Amino acid sequence: MDGMRDGTTDFSREELQLATRNHGMPLEALRYPITPVGLHYLLTHFDIPAVDPDTWRLEVGGSVARPLTLTMQDLRARPAVTVAVTMECAGNGRAQLDPRPISQPWVREAVGTGEWTGTPLGPLLREAGLEADALEVVFAGADRGVEGGLEHAYERSLTIEEALREELLLVYALEGRPLPPQHGFPLRLLVPGWYGMTSVKWLHRITVATEPFAGYQQSKGYRYRMTEDEPGTPVTRIVPRALMVPPGIPDFLTRNRVLSPGPCVLEGRAWSGWGPIELVEVSADGGDSWEPAALGEPPSPFAWYPWSFEWVPGPGVYELCCRARDATGRDQPLTAPWNLGGYSNNEVQRITVLVDGA
Repeated sequence: MDGMRDGTTDFSREELQLATRNHGMPLEALRYPITPVGLHYLLTHFDIPAVDPDTWRLEVGGSVARPLTLTMQDLRARPAVTVAVTMECAGNGRAQLDPRPISQPWVREAVGTGEWTGTPLGPLLREAGLEADALEVVFAGADRGVEGGLEHAYERSLTIEEALREELLLVYALEGRPLPPQHGFPLRLLVPGWYGMTSVKWLHRITVATEPFAGYQQSKGYRYRMTEDEPGTPVTRIVPRALMVPPGIPDFLTRNRVLSPGPCVLEGRAWSGWGPIELVEVSADGGDSWEPAALGEPPSPFAWYPWSFEWVPGPGVYELCCRARDATGRDQPLTAPWNLGGYSNNEVQRITVLVDGA
């Protein structure tokens, strides 16, 4: 089986309910440099809000000299940028952990690369005029619900330094068309290199704050913790990961693979939010030995790298693995450390393959 552990059994009704609302990218879609919109992973915390584009406005306020109220027409009239960005859910790999944290039960499919169009955030903030006491920028979505016993809108913040990075965008189109409702129509934030929870959907308000933001999704959710009582540290950038297109054909239930003997090209994608990918390695024996794969060029500096590896197996049962290392030296462990939220589990992918010589 594809790396599933004993801790993945006995899923609750609530987890199943989450799994049917959200969806991952089928791993065979790694063949596409840009993920088709309907195959891109999707996580919606609360409900998809109903937004009237004719009355929708983006409010920019707080500690600024010139508060702004912008229509979609105003935003589309500003300089536009289109860029390919790989986005991954912070909980990707959660279902592999034992004991399994109870939340959206991702295996490793919570990823996708979109071609997003929008306008840079930094110039808009500068136009509003950041005051000297400005500390953070808070982004508010229109989705609202209850989590941790607290009713709240989905909000996240970034430091002024992070918010002014030139690659941050306010995006209104995906693959050349208006954002689909599930991806944040009519406007969302896009923060390349960070896990998807940072790219707030259904964005309608930006507030420049003079104190650290203490909302639930910032101070309680998305933090690396071992117990409920500790404050933990924030989840930020995407750690390195390589994924492989499962070779051959699948068994319907287990997804174990069946392959004929002879030459086979293994392929996949690798990415990191910390720096460029420098190395992808492949193992056919469960991680006991490794060989380097060939790396290709990414669609953009913020998107995944294609990789390939020529494999010539004889009859037998194999456990295929792949792992990535980025330019900062960060790489993938054989087994990732546990944390309470099940975040950033980037342990190596494992695929059981039967090479049938019959």
